[in-house]
Amino acid sequence: MASWCVRAVRQSYSIVSSPALVRASPRLLCTATQQKNGPGPEEEAEKPEQSAAETQLEEQLKDMTEKYKRALADTENLRTRSQKMIEDAKLYGIQGFCKDLLEVADILEKATESVPKEEVTSQNPHLKNLYDGLVMTELQIQKVFTKHGLVKLNPDGQKFDPYEHEALFHAPVEGKEPGTVAVVTKVGYKLHGRTLRPALVGVAKAS
Repeated sequence: MASWCVRAVRQSYSIVSSPALVRASPRLLCTATQQKNGPGPEEEAEKPEQSAAETQLEEQLKDMTEKYKRALADTENLRTRSQKMIEDAKLYGIQGFCKDLLEVADILEKATESVPKEEVTSQNPHLKNLYDGLVMTELQIQKVFTKHGLVKLNPDGQKFDPYEHEALFHAPVEGKEPGTVAVVTKVGYKLHGRTLRPALVGVAKAS
């Protein structure tokens, strides 16, 4: 029994006095000390620097995100305006040509109005054929106008609208309410809802 105790003591001493354990013990003690005492001054100094850098990066990211959103909004607005300009060009690009044709339509209308209706009979075939041709031409040109969005404005008896009518005079007219169109001296036209030529009118006023 005594000899067994002596051997156990010798083995314990050999393990404690092992060089590997002696070399590792200071490192283990240092690690344990750091864990117990917390991070050192150098590590404490690195934390504020890292925090400031992260804050700066977050601000830069936020600023770039705002600039990106504004750029997208500007691009979308530019695309919308460009699309609107293209659509307007398609709709109203012919308004100069339409204005020139309005003079032709006015002449046809005056020509048909100047022919006495009582003279347009089968007894006067030449005048009747000419009159019928003028009427057909006038109807055809109005169909073409309507096809391209050009609509005639004949506001007789309607309320005066300064956006569609141009008043040549104001006068009391029997049977007409004040502020309404009493006389139309020249019809107007609208192109796709936009007034191309206002109607020239006389407006009734209170006597």
